[in-house]
Amino acid sequence: MNGGTVMQDRPLIVGAGPTGLAAALFLALKGIQARLIDQAEAPERQSRALAVNPRTLELLSPTGVADAIRADGHRMRRVRFHRDWQPVAELAFDARSRCMLVLPQARTEALLREALARLGVEPERGARFEGLRQDADGVVATLSHGEGKEMETARAPVMLGADGAHSRVRAALGIAFEGSVFPEEWPLCDLHLDDPLDLESAHVNFIDDGLIFMLGLSPGLWRVFGNVPDILDHLPPGSRPGATEWRSSFHVSHRLAERETCGRVALAGDAAHLHSPVGARGMNLGIEDAYVFAECAADALGGRLDRLADYGRLRREVHREVVGRVKALTQFARGRPAALGALRPYLVPAMTRFPPVANVMLDTLTGLDHEVRVR
Repeated sequence: MNGGTVMQDRPLIVGAGPTGLAAALFLALKGIQARLIDQAEAPERQSRALAVNPRTLELLSPTGVADAIRADGHRMRRVRFHRDWQPVAELAFDARSRCMLVLPQARTEALLREALARLGVEPERGARFEGLRQDADGVVATLSHGEGKEMETARAPVMLGADGAHSRVRAALGIAFEGSVFPEEWPLCDLHLDDPLDLESAHVNFIDDGLIFMLGLSPGLWRVFGNVPDILDHLPPGSRPGATEWRSSFHVSHRLAERETCGRVALAGDAAHLHSPVGARGMNLGIEDAYVFAECAADALGGRLDRLADYGRLRREVHREVVGRVKALTQFARGRPAALGALRPYLVPAMTRFPPVANVMLDTLTGLDHEVRVR
């Protein structure tokens, strides 16, 4: 690669996580082969996201990936709420909202890659996005390869930035990423555990000044996270912890990109919106972005360039509403300030027993809180 411009008529997708993979897959089903790049040399092995919601399964159904997810995952039938591990409430997924499927993000991504490979598309690894400019004919992106030793200038008719919370595409466009962050650190671990909790429920345990969340990944292996530093000191009575598979921590942010499109470039997934894992919406909302982008981009490639602006218009309100709803839910659940935290064991039972509120909670968790509009 000598720095010359590589002429292409393929869309360029930056980021081969679940959003970028899904966008390439939805385009491939329309007969459009995108160029999909990622700066990482190999797929991420650890999984932040764990749950696939009914809306995502609906969108992925024509690709065959939904059936594969159903075969590999296990059902989450309810959310159970506890106070110091004494049950206080339950929110069950009914026939209307169906249920969630538990499957680590790394496995979901592998299934998306397999489906893409069957359609002749492979992610291009070790390709780093460096910058872009736009002209009347498309996007000219600068890419680096081999730790920046080889440079490439590539032209594409449209481009998608699906490169995560620290999006280089968003930064290159000068788009602000506005929002707020909770001050406390949230530790996380996946550990082997002999545990008395049932595997088909997600468990939320309210404690003073915080919460502990537990979800069974497979028999004997549990994801545990919370907003207190000593999360393993708050396991259910009778738990016998074993080896830890993964340990990490994160800060909870709620942010929205100032806009989702700029000319022929669009943003999707964590590059466009960021929020807490409460509600399991991150990966699922990104795959939904990918679906709408593919619909709009296909029309744009057919000559209707206004459809890229439609993508931004269609997704803007969805992102705003979902991030706002998840932020409010997280603010309530995290137990701070203490006065609010003390009310949780009393308010949650009332909320889950009052159908209008329970239905809003169910729709938020399952991704069925809005229609997926492409026009």
